[in-house]
Amino acid sequence: MSVSPKRDRGKLASRAVQAGFVVVLIGAWYIGTTLGRISPILLPNPLNVYHELIDVLWTGEFVGDLRITLMELAIAFAISSTAGITLGYLISRSKYSIRVFEPLMAGIYSIPIILFLPLYILFFGLGPASKIALGVTTSFFPIVLNTIAGFGYVDRIFVLSARSMGASDYQLFRWVLLPAAFPIILTGLRIGFTVALLSILGSETIASLAGLGHRIVHLAEGMDTARMFAYITFAVAIALFLNTVTSTLEARARRR
Repeated sequence: MSVSPKRDRGKLASRAVQAGFVVVLIGAWYIGTTLGRISPILLPNPLNVYHELIDVLWTGEFVGDLRITLMELAIAFAISSTAGITLGYLISRSKYSIRVFEPLMAGIYSIPIILFLPLYILFFGLGPASKIALGVTTSFFPIVLNTIAGFGYVDRIFVLSARSMGASDYQLFRWVLLPAAFPIILTGLRIGFTVALLSILGSETIASLAGLGHRIVHLAEGMDTARMFAYITFAVAIALFLNTVTSTLEARARRR
């Protein structure tokens, strides 16, 4: 039997287990809210959440909040990816710079960046700027660290071989360094994109004037729990979709 059918069956089995887990979770949720004594204020019935979700999608009231959240994400990721890849490449050109800045960047990355949200709000206000600043900060470090790892640890024999054949700096970058570093950089970009999305959604629930996170908190304050869960489901679906897209793009780029 070839490897491909086994791999396909393995993927199908994994998907079946994942789908089964979701079904069991929703079933337990339904039983607990229907036959149990769980207050609908704390945990609404999933059917009510479903109806609210359909209403949210049908009326299109989510469009404004989704546009703001995606705008914040796009700007934050564009800034962090550009700055992270550029700085990571510059640092990777010197072994001394790698020894100095790589541990420093890793140490800063270990700090919970969400702690700086009050400072960003003080500087930039409650609008999108503070969320963009937080998204840039959280996504910058995985991108710059992976870029340093990608460019800085290319096997020296490849570099020496290219130099011995008379390769210019551009040719060395284009045909040796970039192909070797590209898969690692892609991983950093995917991680940076994911943490930027999570940090922006999280910061919107803490202090914001608009966005999906702000809408969820607003509904919670109004005790509209079913609609709040509908928006949570919608936000989770958007996050899963974007993560799937970035993972697919990463996998396709690796195969090229």
